[in-house]
Amino acid sequence: MTDIPKSHPRYHSLMTREAVVEGMKKGIVAEAGLIAHGRGEAFDYLMGERTLPEALSAESEAVRLLKHAKNPVLSVNGNTAVLCAQEVVTLADLVGARIEVNLFHRTEERVRQIVRILKEAGAEDVLGEKPDARIPGLEHERGKCTSAGIGSADVVLVPLEDGDRALALKKMGKTVICIDLNPLSRTSRTSDVSIVDEVKRAMMNMIEIAKTGEEGPKEGQMEKGGNVRQDVGKDERREEGKDVGQNVGRDVGKGERWEERREKGKDVRQD
Repeated sequence: MTDIPKSHPRYHSLMTREAVVEGMKKGIVAEAGLIAHGRGEAFDYLMGERTLPEALSAESEAVRLLKHAKNPVLSVNGNTAVLCAQEVVTLADLVGARIEVNLFHRTEERVRQIVRILKEAGAEDVLGEKPDARIPGLEHERGKCTSAGIGSADVVLVPLEDGDRALALKKMGKTVICIDLNPLSRTSRTSDVSIVDEVKRAMMNMIEIAKTGEEGPKEGQMEKGGNVRQDVGKDERREEGKDVGQNVGRDVGKGERWEERREKGKDVRQD
């Protein structure tokens, strides 16, 4: 792993990137996972690498849904495992959820490695090694799941999920919570609760919410490695449309969603 000084202004982001690269070298993260991480990192950079108020509210709702579910499940893939295995295990304990490994690029060796990482982080029971059910509409290996976990779940948290699987879970009648830094992805638009936040920050926030029952600091937002950043004057800037991320998915001043502008043949970057 590259030696990155803690004094680097983007230390936490770069260490996260290095963790994903190392995970790929060990066969835990699929090669395509590097591309997915880079895409998310770009959105995180644009949002100031911090948790925005809207994301914190979504995280609070996610915790409420998980706590009140009859059979909540946290779905884990390679990227999630290498970035926040400990946080996954802690959150699962706090909300009474089961953990299941569910992969897009599935190999039995990758499943075993991810199960091992989660157990080393403290998980006593991790599902996914012996799938006995399928998610309807998903062909090949990625449709595999367990009847005790995702198959019978009423609420599923899917960090870093693909759009097809999120939609398939919705069609099964499940409440889907996603963590996705791209607010325009099919996953974000399909899910019941979309958390637009970096996965480890989101997990840390949800752990705190599950412990305290509160969203967290009212005058600050979680930044990068979990430090609270005071955002002085954010209300005034939001009214002026200057708060970064406040108009994610919209063309400021136009009142049109990016999707609508694309349909009209307009460049979403103009104006």
